[in-house]
Amino acid sequence: MSRRIFLVGPRGSGKSTVAAVLANLLGWQWVDADTLLEQRAGRTIRTLFAEEGEASFRQREADLLEELCQQEELVIATGGGVVLRDDNRERLRRGFVVWLCAEVETLWQRIAGDPTTAERRPNLGSGGREEVAQVVASREPLYREVAMLTLDSGQLSPKELAQQIAEAWRTHFGL
Repeated sequence: MSRRIFLVGPRGSGKSTVAAVLANLLGWQWVDADTLLEQRAGRTIRTLFAEEGEASFRQREADLLEELCQQEELVIATGGGVVLRDDNRERLRRGFVVWLCAEVETLWQRIAGDPTTAERRPNLGSGGREEVAQVVASREPLYREVAMLTLDSGQLSPKELAQQIAEAWRTHFGL
């Protein structure tokens, strides 16, 4: 039985918000993998992309994921692109994986309403709503591949999402 829950999904899907609520509900710890990676590097992801390139960032992300896979009673809000590497998808399978999805418009509104996003996160394509649609379309099969549970974060509150995840995790492991 895994006592580790990974939240995957695109930027703006609510992974960090839901992780905090879920961890509180379960009495576990939680971590935002992107924030931890930035803290350890002493730089934002945007700066890491600019200075080291995406490949270097993705290796840092994979190394951190491997480290987090050694911990128990932990809810991990992953970076949106963690699913891009085969080895990361294998690592995710060591836990209970929840894909938080939402409509492109919902994601875009959340991203546009977060002033820190532009400062901390790199553009992954054309920028704007079009970028969100492109990223969602390209990563959706990968999220679907690893997900044990899929929830629409545009339709439910963080508390409702956390309750459904906790219930599904308990049911999955017969608790």
